[in-house]
Amino acid sequence: MRIVVDLTKCQGYAQCAFLAPDVFTIQGDEALSYDPHPERTQLTKIRRAAAACPVQAIRLEPPDALDGALHPDPRHGTIEDNGGTFKKTGRIVIVGASIAGLRAAERLREEGFTGALTLVGEEPHEPYDRPPLSKQVLAGSAPLEDTSLPRLRDIGATWRLGVAATSLDLATKELHLADGSRIGFDKLLIATGLRARPWPNTEEAALAGVLTLRTREDSATLRQLLAGHPRRVLVIGAGFIGCEVASVCRELGLPVTVAEAGPAPLVAALGSAIGVIAGELQIENGVDLRCGVRVTALQGDATGQLRRAVLSDGTALEVDVAVAALGSIRNVEWLADSGLACGVWGVACDAGCRAFDANGLVTDDVFVAGDIARAPQPMYGYQYLAVEHWGNAISQAEVAAHNMVSQETERWPHLTVPKFWSVQFGIEIKSVGVPSAADEVAIVQGSVTEKRFLAVYGYKGRVVAAVAFNQNKWLDFYEPLIEQAAPFPPQFHHIDESSDARPVPAGFKPAASPTQDATVVVTGHDPNERRARLTNPDAGETPSRRPAEPGARTKERSP
Repeated sequence: MRIVVDLTKCQGYAQCAFLAPDVFTIQGDEALSYDPHPERTQLTKIRRAAAACPVQAIRLEPPDALDGALHPDPRHGTIEDNGGTFKKTGRIVIVGASIAGLRAAERLREEGFTGALTLVGEEPHEPYDRPPLSKQVLAGSAPLEDTSLPRLRDIGATWRLGVAATSLDLATKELHLADGSRIGFDKLLIATGLRARPWPNTEEAALAGVLTLRTREDSATLRQLLAGHPRRVLVIGAGFIGCEVASVCRELGLPVTVAEAGPAPLVAALGSAIGVIAGELQIENGVDLRCGVRVTALQGDATGQLRRAVLSDGTALEVDVAVAALGSIRNVEWLADSGLACGVWGVACDAGCRAFDANGLVTDDVFVAGDIARAPQPMYGYQYLAVEHWGNAISQAEVAAHNMVSQETERWPHLTVPKFWSVQFGIEIKSVGVPSAADEVAIVQGSVTEKRFLAVYGYKGRVVAAVAFNQNKWLDFYEPLIEQAAPFPPQFHHIDESSDARPVPAGFKPAASPTQDATVVVTGHDPNERRARLTNPDAGETPSRRPAEPGARTKERSP
């Protein structure tokens, strides 16, 4: 028996904790934790909890739901000719054994694809859930093995785990792997995701006690280090991973310092106006939060153990563990010579997840999904967005899979409103929309003092996002307002209205072009000869740039 709770849906009503308290627990006011493998004696209580859940976020599965019985395919056997013989005997390869890869594989089978299906993954594990790695697993409330993703149905796939893809040959439709083998395909899904950005000084990064947090192994190592009661933990960077690690450290009673170069935590995701509140939350819970400073050096002892960190303000910290939470790097290097439009920003694709080649043409047989995909989002001015969230990986993978086996007129656009959640210091933070698209934010409900409020984000007079601190039940109301480009600030009255709902600057950095580093060389004269090719700096191709001015130029004042 296994329980899966869609935490994107969960709004913290606590009905489950009331009906099955040995399985479900509410931390703080709304943050839910649960035992994914409860005793069978709890079955009746769990069924009652699932039935009582107001948002139907709880799903109960048998131990091995591999026969697809829980998700029967009503169309199975009726749409065989929709994709021609490809649907019966075609070859699909999914690169990336992640949640996006697994959900795409399951969707392909649900759509009636009966051909050969291969999943390739660099890690040795079958797909697992990453959000618990920086929360329940780190805190010791959930074992590492419980992060394995449940199977919704039998996918009948060939698994190639523990071997990385090294290159892609679109002309021959072959995927090259690190072990020297090649896999032919008719259609390919790229879902290779991200990896953690390491501490940039390689010698310092090699010190014992310095690590990142992205994989199961990372989480197990950090858990072990925290269990050793270090003198102090240093978290470098106050994004979501950094904040969650700091929260767990305080939960475990460990001294922790967070060093953030920006003015407040979570500024990139929530803006400085809300980030300041997140910073207050850290300080109130005993975190030594230091904003506006950088870590300039990590120093070890003669044994290679981390002992000291030097900060840009001249201070030093005696630390035994340092977690570099510096963001992520998209796994695109293996696509460098593929001819696809890819770079540090990800792999560009259309709203139907079809990859662009370097000329900007849509490829019919290569699709992209998950963290690595950068696709246009009509709700945000057709900006190309790369959304690095759990829910987006699932919804985009399902759209990609559907389109891989559907005719042109039956394909779907991926238009899901992005969502994410985080749990820090007993506070559940949830978001719907894209806060970073906003220029203003207004706290319309609740109380900042009590750390329970709802903030609505706006851009040029329309609602673009909403973020809740322990007020998650209201987010479903704001999602359609985002979809309908409702006016900002909201003009209607709310329950529990904030005493000051005036819009203020959201506090995001000016948006940079997501493809500003995409440098191409265009050749040919006639239209049938014109081609674009991405330059490769790693191969010594340095794009020409305008030389720097010999002296700084100043702008003349207007009269």
